[in-house]
Parts: sequence; structure tokens; C-alpha cells
Amino acid sequence: MATITLKGSDVKTVGNLPAVGTKAKDFTLVGTDLSDKSLSDYKGKNVILNIFPSVNTGVCATSVRKFNEEAAKLENTVVLCISKDLPFAQAEFCAAQGIKNVEMLSDFRTNFGEEYGVQMADGPLRGLLSRSVIVVNSNGDIVYEEQVPEITQEPNYSAALKAI
Repeated sequence: MATITLKGSDVKTVGNLPAVGTKAKDFTLVGTDLSDKSLSDYKGKNVILNIFPSVNTGVCATSVRKFNEEAAKLENTVVLCISKDLPFAQAEFCAAQGIKNVEMLSDFRTNFGEEYGVQMADGPLRGLLSRSVIVVNSNGDIVYEEQVPEITQEPNYSAALKAI
């Protein structure tokens, strides 16, 4: 278990992020069109996993917009924005915000949060995903990971992008 905070109060996650230097575990999430999407679908590409509690909060929305802006500049790279939000809400957010350079994926019916150690185990957001970024290179190796220590803070975008 990792301990992070929400407005200064401790929150535990169900586990720890996968370590840098390890192979990323395959997973299946749900796309905005309700199709299954797996990490293996992006084999041979660099993949940034932008993980967060809900796209309907300020910091989460900012992270999607920021990665959307930066993703357009990256070659052979895809950004997957992952939350427990329903695919319908994710699609609506992207349409309203003009988001076209990232893919929204939902963990509403999978065990991704448990497998990657990012699901919050207690606190008021229990069951949602903690704010984290994991970068997987084109060989499937984890080259960067960050679990943001305070949920209300943004991730370190430049460090994640530099890992590519």
C-alpha cells in the first residue's frame, strides 16, 4: 500500500505502482465507444498512462488538456487518460473541450486500479483511482512512474514527457 493525501488527510491505495525497469502488465479498459482496449493494442508505441480520479474535477481536467496539447508534438506515442468515469462522460468531456490527441479509457468494469496499485482503498474517494502517471516505452518497459503525493496537485508533466 502507498499513502498519499487528499487535502492533507492520509489516503491509502490498494498497492504500489509498478516499478521502473519492469514490464508493464497488459490490461483491458473500456473505450468511449464501449469497446475493449488493451495495452497490447499499442504494442511498438510509447504509452503515457495519465491516471486520475475523475475528469469532472479541475486538476483532472487540466491534466487531460495538458497531455492533449503535448501529445500532438510526440511521435510514436499515445496518451491514455484513465479514470473510473463512465465512457459517456469521458466522450462528452472531450467533445466539449476539443480533446482529440489523447484516448480516454474507463476502469468502470475492470480491475486495472487493483492491478496497477492505484485504486484508493480508503478516504472519501475510496474506489476511485489515484493521480498517477506511468510511461511505458515501445518495448513495453516502464521507464517512468509517479504517484502524485497530494491528489489535488498536478503531475510532473515535463518529467513524464522527458522519459519518452
